[in-house]
Amino acid sequence: MDIVITYVNGLDPEWQKDYERYTNTPILEKRFRDWGTLKYLFRGIAKNMPFIRKVHLIVSQESQVPEWIDRNQVNIVLHKDIIPAEYLPTFNCNPIEMHLHRIEGLDEEYLYFNDDIFPLKPCKATDFFRNGRGVLGMSYHLFVADMFKRICHNSNKVARKALGLKQSLFFLRPQHVCTPMLKSECAELYSKVEPEIRESISRVRAGNNLNQYLFLDYMYLKGKIIRERLSKKHFSVGIVSANKLRQFIEKPTHTLTCVNDVQLSEERYNELRETLLSAFERALPEKSKFEK
Repeated sequence: MDIVITYVNGLDPEWQKDYERYTNTPILEKRFRDWGTLKYLFRGIAKNMPFIRKVHLIVSQESQVPEWIDRNQVNIVLHKDIIPAEYLPTFNCNPIEMHLHRIEGLDEEYLYFNDDIFPLKPCKATDFFRNGRGVLGMSYHLFVADMFKRICHNSNKVARKALGLKQSLFFLRPQHVCTPMLKSECAELYSKVEPEIRESISRVRAGNNLNQYLFLDYMYLKGKIIRERLSKKHFSVGIVSANKLRQFIEKPTHTLTCVNDVQLSEERYNELRETLLSAFERALPEKSKFEK
């Protein structure tokens, strides 16, 4: 199986110029801030997921590629390689997620990682895929009209429509962790609902968007996902103590962890960033094959 990682460095001056040119909304730090932890995601993959065939890093442009990346080991994919030109540039993860299955040479089975999820303990291939089906926790939620839940509900509606199923007030919400995708299922769904996907695309996040849950819901409703929660610990940097975060990273009790960014004071951000980097360096000190 492959891994696909989406990454944004909001400190990149070229990216910032494009953002200012094409949008009229302030840069939301918690969505685009770079904590400097990407190399530890790669080190975690190298150490704990030896069954991975190839890693694909998705970025908007060449200036976004970290200088330490070894391109002989990591497939760099630019937005223009997978997303129709009329929707670029985009500063919205949702249109990117709609087109991941179009990566050239992508394996049938792939895991989609956001850059805030880290494998900290040894994993097995069967943790994520078994007999042609993905493994993921799934739960039902009642529709509530905040933007994220609206996007989730939109995605569930389109997935159900593609399968000829009755609509529901409830929507599926996959576990917030790396997600198992089947390339052929994503391509099949895209071909069925391409007009709806294209109509939903916006340069920045909006309430009419669809997200990756579109594909996961479709797979689940077709019986292509085994409903089983992955071993994961979630931390919000808004409430976790620096000491607790450090202790978990150095001695993890779960296989995967998500360190979720929120709005922070500059002092709090600097404290947690230093803690994260030093803890990751102690937990994953060995340079990986993905680094120069």
